[in-house]
Amino acid sequence: MLLNELLKGYRIILASQSPRRKTLLEGLDIPFDVLVRDGINEDFPVDLSKIEIPEFLARMKSENYLNLLNDKTIIITADTIVWLNNKVIGKPVDIEDAIHIIKQLSGNMHEVVTGVCLRSIDQIRLFSSISKVWFRNLSNEEIGYYVNKYRPLDKAGAYGIQEWIGYAGIERIEGSFYNVMGLPVQTLYNELFEFVKR
Repeated sequence: MLLNELLKGYRIILASQSPRRKTLLEGLDIPFDVLVRDGINEDFPVDLSKIEIPEFLARMKSENYLNLLNDKTIIITADTIVWLNNKVIGKPVDIEDAIHIIKQLSGNMHEVVTGVCLRSIDQIRLFSSISKVWFRNLSNEEIGYYVNKYRPLDKAGAYGIQEWIGYAGIERIEGSFYNVMGLPVQTLYNELFEFVKR
């Protein structure tokens, strides 16, 4: 059975303002609504691992939507972090910070970790995906060009793999490309299947 047949009668809510997550979920051919609520706290305990951080944040985000749950509603929330030198690289605060972040990524391998939470009225499922990304050495001119033209201030790690810098700067990836965009859709497909069949 296909997932879209299994989900007939369900309301799937993608609780994310990311246009990339919306596009990726559309690729699975399942009907869903996008719903975004403000006031979500993105703080996390300092002792969490690189896998626990995005899963913790995804779960926290899902708690903003508990009043919508019934036996035919599933909430999908996600959070993506960039992990470099044993620390989280978040979203840049401004253009200068974005340049600084990409300079750190240049010539290095970093990990992109996305945590996903599936939540219904009677169950919750957390899972994550890790992708390794290698950047070649980027010149200051290349970094400046990308940041000023594409203004990646809404992206963890200050870049979007689907933009110019992904074409020009990324040497290789180990793991899911779509995970680096913000949603590991192949894993999500399998997890949704198991979630509904349970």
